[in-house]
Amino acid sequence: MAEPVVQVQGLRAAFDGQTVFENVGFEVRRGEVFVILGGSGCGKSTLLKHMIGLYAPAAGTVHVLGQDIHALEGSARQALLRRIGVMWQSGALFGSDTLAENVMVPLEQHTRLPAEARALLARAKLGLVGLSDAAARLPAEISGGMAKRAGIARAMALDPPILFLDEPSAGLDPITSAGLDALIVQLARDLGTTFVVVTHELQSILSIGDRCIMLDKEAKGMIAEGDPRALRDHSDNPVVRAFFRREVMA
Repeated sequence: MAEPVVQVQGLRAAFDGQTVFENVGFEVRRGEVFVILGGSGCGKSTLLKHMIGLYAPAAGTVHVLGQDIHALEGSARQALLRRIGVMWQSGALFGSDTLAENVMVPLEQHTRLPAEARALLARAKLGLVGLSDAAARLPAEISGGMAKRAGIARAMALDPPILFLDEPSAGLDPITSAGLDALIVQLARDLGTTFVVVTHELQSILSIGDRCIMLDKEAKGMIAEGDPRALRDHSDNPVVRAFFRREVMA
């Protein structure tokens, strides 16, 4: 079994005294595609933001690559953050920059590479996501699916061992979404990159997920963990079964 690269223990998220979830704990193993799933409002994106250090926990800990991300400060914290990549739901590309320039942003901020080397690396990352011919195009000139791929390329710019993706398939048609799912699986297998993916898209969950956890708004926490296909077929939790079978709870 691969070693854990993310360890979440006893995590509680709360804002203005209101608990979003509590007692959340799990591990993400090196090289797997790990999915955080659940219905709207259950705290999926909130959990991701705790895992990458944007939100401080009300209780509990998050260890990334062996370090407590919320206990680090200054240069030590920045060094750890450079070892993770994040792609937000919209792709979050800079509209006035070409795709290549977007991918170069982390290289400009965190390396001393000369401009020519940054440009070569940017084109290489775009090539990994199938955008070799789109390096000079602006975000407004590409499709939503291409924007998501460019966002992944930028998240990979510094060769991080872990990528966090927030709703990568949101707003995409089924064919484009399936292509993005295939890309995620390919990158995980070919590069050994660990993916943590937030999504509620059932087909994506079943296509990409090695393991998953499910959050529930009413339970204010985790209600399932394991292989998503096994949860679909064998879970004895009616909420989990309803989610995977797209059934309305009575």
